[in-house]
Amino acid sequence: MDAHEVKRVRAKLAFFVADVFASVPRKDQRAKSDCYLRGLMLDGRRKSIQAMALRLPDGNEQNLQQFVNQSTWNPVPVQRRICERMLPLIDPAAWVIDDVSVPKDGMMSVAVAPQYCGALGKRANCQVAVSVHAATDTASCPLQWRLYLPKEWASDTDRRAKTRVPPEATHREKWRLALDMLDTLADWSMTPPVIVADAAYGTNARLRAALAERGLAYMLAVRADVVAHPFDAEPVAPARNGPVGCWPQPRYRDLAPSVAALAAGLGATALTSVTWRHGSRGELRSRFAALRVRPAGKAVERPIKAAASAEQGWWDGVLPDCWLLIEWPADAEAPTDYRLSNLPADTPIADLVRLAKVRWRIEHDYRELKHGLGLDHFEGRSWAGWHHHVTLVTAAHAFLTEQRLAPKVLAPGSLSTRSSTPSRMS
Repeated sequence: MDAHEVKRVRAKLAFFVADVFASVPRKDQRAKSDCYLRGLMLDGRRKSIQAMALRLPDGNEQNLQQFVNQSTWNPVPVQRRICERMLPLIDPAAWVIDDVSVPKDGMMSVAVAPQYCGALGKRANCQVAVSVHAATDTASCPLQWRLYLPKEWASDTDRRAKTRVPPEATHREKWRLALDMLDTLADWSMTPPVIVADAAYGTNARLRAALAERGLAYMLAVRADVVAHPFDAEPVAPARNGPVGCWPQPRYRDLAPSVAALAAGLGATALTSVTWRHGSRGELRSRFAALRVRPAGKAVERPIKAAASAEQGWWDGVLPDCWLLIEWPADAEAPTDYRLSNLPADTPIADLVRLAKVRWRIEHDYRELKHGLGLDHFEGRSWAGWHHHVTLVTAAHAFLTEQRLAPKVLAPGSLSTRSSTPSRMS
């Protein structure tokens, strides 16, 4: 936005800040929130505090530095209020688990370590954050962020002290951070319609099991080497060897094939052409097959009820079934994507495809968050500063999304009462 556009929405932004940052205790801090959001939304290649302060008529670099990096205001209530506003507005088709990396110089910025950097496509010095977004084909909004702490940060007391990492923050795998965020949102009575994620998360059988245990539907991409039994495969128990001893447990006698092998066995008649969205260049269409399978492998745990039954010696050994969605474009020699989903067995293939493809919106909005709103331009080093910055970037993104989707929502006086219970919530 240029200065004229920012000035035009200044009153609406003031109402937005008054509502979203109502938990921030001090009036001057709320004023700095307004100032920081305007700095993020203004045109400019760099969204560092120094650069933003120079572009703002009321910008004060020292004050903004203190507000972001040293202030003790709690970003969590701000994040919750953003969720309360955005979920009913977006009415998401799915929540998407994703992560973003930010290349960094030096080793003293919080959570920086040599690790795979998606922004560069190689291993490099960077920060990585895991996020959960509410998404449809028309809009998305970050709901939660977690900064990933590499293993070396768990015991590096010097760097932890200098970047003010709290004692309770320690190394957790990215998929566990995603579950932590879903649990936090559940504590706020916010429930996803479906969880969507790429293969970095979906291939993890423990994540799939944890989502199922929470009663959450999912559509997760998996690698081609993930194994699954055909739906009609049956476990068999060998004969009892002698009159004493335990009865042998049923198990599948044949090795489970990979999902790539299952796809290779399909005939052309099993593939259906599906259009999932109309893009700027016309219909987006490809060929898909959907079949019921029983995911297997050493990491697949027995269902809770089955495990309890097994203790009594009578689990039937049948693994739960789910959807395997295969994408095989007409011009491709082999399938390009595989996804597992625990959606009901009567779900139409068109619905499965639309959910599988909703992640595109996250990639679109990540570009806006990073390049337009300065998500990756934070130059501070502290734990609190990073969380303050991403919360403010999320707020700026939410405000712009509200303006685009429902401009009348922020008309003066419209925020005198807080919004009703968001849709898609339990």
